[in-house]
Amino acid sequence: MLRRTAVFLLLCALICASGRGASAQTRVPPINFKERTLPNGLVVYTAQERSSPTVAIQVWYKVGSKDDPDKRSGFAHLFEHLMFKSTKNMRDEMMDRLTEDVGGWNNASTSDDVTNYYEVVPSNYLETLLWAEADRMSTLNVTDKNFPSERDVVKEEFNSGVLAPPYGRLFYAIDKLSFEVHPYKRPTIGSKEDLDAATLEDVRAFHKTFYRPDNAVLIVVGDFEQAQLDAWVDKYFGKIPRPASSIPRVTVKEPERKAERRFSETGPNVPLPAVAITYLAPPVSSADADALRVAESILSNGESSRLYQSLVYSQQVAAEAFGSANLRQDAGLFVLGAILAGGKQPAEGERALLAELKKMQTEPVTKAELDKAVNQLVANALRERETNSGKAFAIGNAVIMQGDARRVNTDVERLQAVTAADVQRVMKKYFTDANRVVITYTGEAPKPAGAPGAGAQKEGSR
Repeated sequence: MLRRTAVFLLLCALICASGRGASAQTRVPPINFKERTLPNGLVVYTAQERSSPTVAIQVWYKVGSKDDPDKRSGFAHLFEHLMFKSTKNMRDEMMDRLTEDVGGWNNASTSDDVTNYYEVVPSNYLETLLWAEADRMSTLNVTDKNFPSERDVVKEEFNSGVLAPPYGRLFYAIDKLSFEVHPYKRPTIGSKEDLDAATLEDVRAFHKTFYRPDNAVLIVVGDFEQAQLDAWVDKYFGKIPRPASSIPRVTVKEPERKAERRFSETGPNVPLPAVAITYLAPPVSSADADALRVAESILSNGESSRLYQSLVYSQQVAAEAFGSANLRQDAGLFVLGAILAGGKQPAEGERALLAELKKMQTEPVTKAELDKAVNQLVANALRERETNSGKAFAIGNAVIMQGDARRVNTDVERLQAVTAADVQRVMKKYFTDANRVVITYTGEAPKPAGAPGAGAQKEGSR
């Protein structure tokens, strides 16, 4: 309760600070973590937090969809599912029983750069979960039974997430068309064709290559005794051997864009046309990342954002407008887009989006906009740190994405240091005509009468 009160007071301080300007610093209590590396290469971060009798356990593997083998897209995502199947010592779905049955929870996620697995349980179950995470790291069963079934699950996610929604193909196309050479051009969910072509040995080789202690980071935050935790980590993870083989890394770099490129995509059952504009952005560890995050918030965060107020409310050219600073370990993307209003065309949405970018390049954002954007981002960071799980995620992102664990305790200050001049500078630097990909998206043309799937009935049908 005391911890939540402290967070509440910090949030109140943010609200008060908005009247004094974004330069007013909100002091955030640091996360006091310890770091050590086991002889087998596993890196361990621990932080004691005694506000509740719970503990968060996370294992981050340095493998994401960018590491999928050639013509085997979707493998990293597939393993997010397979890791919940049986091991040498656990039956299928036992992680659910070890967490949900004792009042906890578990989940996992896959991105371009990382796959992570995470649980929150009462602290007296910490040893059990450390054993379980070590067991599925080292003795996962990939069989001719669970591989096809989980592959079908991933393919169904592709159906429901990409093929079924009217704009699923548009968002799938954004990464695919925005990168020329970097494997970020393979969307994380993969393709059904690549998954169908995969063999059992392909999948086993992927696990052997990337699911190993020297490619993982273990994070534990919560109610524990440090000496006891260290002993359990040594007992269960320390015995996993470090493979002699090297870990393949992506070294290709996305080239600088030299000229605008344009693409036209279509999809079935698209009620309104849409347009997306993408710009190559720097890595998430870049000094410009914070200013780009603030720019994203000013452009697209909520109904008071510039894109909503201009495109949706004032001009009524769009039914929906969006923006996203998707920053990654390597080259990132800043995406702007609009789903057009009835009777409007993609060219109109494109002009309106570019006009808003131009305004931010030619005139500094207002003090009120800057304060609001910074305070929203800082408030989100504070809310994340209310829980043990949120603190663990903050550590993981600093370690894996930023490449420096100390960033977990400096990123809020960095956000609060962003100025209107910084925002204007990055808008001019990255949002250039040559650094632009434009994707228009419309409904598929009706099929000729009598063509298969056109709705024509065969003679004698009912």
